[in-house]
Amino acid sequence: MTERRDDGEPPERATADGGAEAQPPKDSGQRGRRYVIRGGAVMSMDPNVGNFAVADVLVEGSKIVDIRPRIHAAGAGVIDARGRIVLPGFVDTHHHLFETAERAFLANGLLLDDHSGSPSAHPNYGEHILRGFARHYRPADVYVNSLFAGLSQLDTGVTTVLDVSQIHHSPEHTDAAIQALVDTGRRSAFGFFEGDGRATARYPQDAYRLKDQWFSSDDQLVSMVMGGELHLGRQVYTRAWAIARELGLRIAARSVGSWGMRPIFDDLARGDAGVDVGPDNLFIHMTGMSDQTWRRLRDAGAQVSLAFPIEMTMRHGTPPILTMQRLGMEPSLSSDVETTMAADPFTQMRSAMIMQRMTVNQLILDQGDLVPPNNWPTPAPGTPELLTVRDVLRYATVNGAKHLGLDGKTGTLTPGKEADIVLLDATALNVAPLNSVPGAVVSLMDRTNVETVIVAGKVRKWKGQLLDADLPRLRRELESSRDHLFAAMGLAQDLFAWS
Repeated sequence: MTERRDDGEPPERATADGGAEAQPPKDSGQRGRRYVIRGGAVMSMDPNVGNFAVADVLVEGSKIVDIRPRIHAAGAGVIDARGRIVLPGFVDTHHHLFETAERAFLANGLLLDDHSGSPSAHPNYGEHILRGFARHYRPADVYVNSLFAGLSQLDTGVTTVLDVSQIHHSPEHTDAAIQALVDTGRRSAFGFFEGDGRATARYPQDAYRLKDQWFSSDDQLVSMVMGGELHLGRQVYTRAWAIARELGLRIAARSVGSWGMRPIFDDLARGDAGVDVGPDNLFIHMTGMSDQTWRRLRDAGAQVSLAFPIEMTMRHGTPPILTMQRLGMEPSLSSDVETTMAADPFTQMRSAMIMQRMTVNQLILDQGDLVPPNNWPTPAPGTPELLTVRDVLRYATVNGAKHLGLDGKTGTLTPGKEADIVLLDATALNVAPLNSVPGAVVSLMDRTNVETVIVAGKVRKWKGQLLDADLPRLRRELESSRDHLFAAMGLAQDLFAWS
């Protein structure tokens, strides 16, 4: 029997797999507008909601109303999700959006020049990005780079990001970065970090203006996080942390032993740094840090974001996942820089799982002698547990939302939360036949499987195409920005020179 609307007409129907009526629900995300995501394999990431081989998700306005099989909602639009996996949107807790024009420029690059003469040391991140390209950004460059990166990640199913924005040379640069996040139309935490120290810079004191002008309401997609980098010196970071706590902002800071940051973090752990660690702190990387620092952060309830592919590639140090497991901590995941690696969640999840399992598997093999029957030894007590696909999915959704203080809004499919939802095509050549939902997402899928993306109830990607974005125009503007930046750096645009 055909479902009827309250006015006697059939409900509008939007099918995920094509057809003449394959349009997104009208006015999605608007107050009072309802639609049902029908018939998908739902993995809620909320143990109180559970998982369903086949179920429906009812969305009204910006929020999830119900999740269960066979929802009847008269008058609601319908998205046909048969053959699709329905998940909460992915969360990236550390991405430098402004660097998009330099994509793949450092495909072989290290953080710093190690003075070896290696091609991997030149160009490098410190010299050529932070002290190079970044100095030549105009506000217009900040805007188009950040907008393009945001739309690109939205296309991969990342519905929430922390933009670690280190491009605040002036209030105009800052406003351009925020406007780009607003115009992207996804959930974002704007990270107000430092600029290059020129006279027009207003970090950290401009936080007061930003809070009043851009972030006066908690009921909006874009929120604010304060950058509190300890390597900037005590006078700067103590002021930044104090302002953040006065304004009720979370504080994010990078912690990279190979960048020489270990001594100041040891001071922090001993209570000698002039600031106190708390649950409002998010530390990024945490490579090469002492056991004392780790224990201090854990006991204070601080959070840690790991960028597995970048940390392994650019010589930050080994991602400290085993230390976190030993201490009973869990990370969130982050993409870091597109100068060196893709910023999609599938790369992050697989890298985390592969690195950890490689390390632990070798630890276990080393407990034997490779001679039968000891070639497959039973793991000794205290050996870390192998990560599973469910673990890294939790890192990429639940943990990310929690670490940004947004777990009351997103990170799980839970009635009452915002409808940040992705539909992943499980009928595609690289996935079918579907035998395991979490296994398929982590071990098989890539950005081509991201078919529909919803942020706060609004459909932003539909049938594989981003909506409300003039991508050809934006690409031309990004290419123009790249041309300006390379010219300002005095670098030739040679497609074969930089990797």
